[in-house]
Amino acid sequence: MTRKILSLVLATTTLAGAANAADLRMSWWGGDSRHEATQAALQICGEKHGHTIKPEFTGWGGHFEKVTTQIAGGTEADIMQINWPWLPIYSADGNGFADLNTLSDQIDLSNWSADQIEAGSMNGKLNGLPISTTGRLFVFNKTTFDKAGLALPTTWDELLAAGPIFAEKLGADYYPFEATSLDAALIVTLYGTQMTGKALIDPVTNEINWTKDELVKAIEFYQSLVDNHVIQSWKEQASTGVKALHENPAWASGKIAGTYQWDSTYFKISTPLEEGQELAYVDLLSQDGQKTAGIYRKASMVFSISKNSKDPVAAAEIVNCLLNEAEGVDAMGAARGVPASAAARARLLETDGIKKEQIDAQQLVLDAEGPAIHPFMEHPDVRSAMQDNLELFAYGEIDAAAAADEMIYGIQEALDDI
Repeated sequence: MTRKILSLVLATTTLAGAANAADLRMSWWGGDSRHEATQAALQICGEKHGHTIKPEFTGWGGHFEKVTTQIAGGTEADIMQINWPWLPIYSADGNGFADLNTLSDQIDLSNWSADQIEAGSMNGKLNGLPISTTGRLFVFNKTTFDKAGLALPTTWDELLAAGPIFAEKLGADYYPFEATSLDAALIVTLYGTQMTGKALIDPVTNEINWTKDELVKAIEFYQSLVDNHVIQSWKEQASTGVKALHENPAWASGKIAGTYQWDSTYFKISTPLEEGQELAYVDLLSQDGQKTAGIYRKASMVFSISKNSKDPVAAAEIVNCLLNEAEGVDAMGAARGVPASAAARARLLETDGIKKEQIDAQQLVLDAEGPAIHPFMEHPDVRSAMQDNLELFAYGEIDAAAAADEMIYGIQEALDDI
């Protein structure tokens, strides 16, 4: 009798599993390591929950256009890896994706902080769960600073003072820092945020927070870094033909001894260093009278569920498995950086799936203070307005006032389209 009951239970469970099975699709971008890890995780999570998930993956190039076309036609995947700045483009009113708050029975949302949940929300609806949180930090080459007889800087004034000392003690081709292109624009953003206590774009009102005079001061601060031999001029750096820091021989040899980078790039920028070079993260440099440390912190990407999914509950089960459950977390590893999910982070620490340097760097990001960042700070038109006009200023083609005018005009144009 016991065997008959057990057989009936097993048969019923199997039939229920088959009845509840869903055929899902998931799309993402990335490199080979991310593709392999995600496919393995989908296989494991699919088997665990009784669903099949078809993977759809590409490189970064063209992925935005592909997803845009799919969403416009209602043919998007059930689960999507979405770049955080795309949320207001696809879902300004919060209705572009499923509201994950309604799927909290399947997804353990307690693993994310209130700030992280807010970062993935549009108009009060949770449109995407942050997969990882990243932020910009200062990284210095301790070996080179020791060679110059200097402690690592903690303030902007100390960094400014280091420039002439580097030139005098180490040579004119040594610089304590670097900042061109996006890095330069983000230095301007950081300095202005510290000075004003406000983000450049208000994430609630969608308005520009800084006055023209405040933006001018931030632009002029960038120039002071050049004037004090802290960084190479934009023109000098461009003449080297090197576009990426990790490909720069001057970085590898320690002749460039500092940078402002995403915490997630530690191994990317540390691996090229010549033997004996030692990097160290420090807290954000400060200025006299600052109103905030000004951390630039954001969700690197989110997992979203299509509003058109025929089985959002099944999709939510897979999302929870990928981000919170041991099987999925183990398979995914750190393919998308240090996980935002507390459960995933604890699991990977326990299994040595992430390195101490990564955890220490992210803790600096999480502990630092700063106003919320508007997703449109990553919008291509906003970045172009900042970088292109800062470059014109750096080349002496326009002054700081004109650069500020053009930046404000370009940013406002992008905001008007929200």
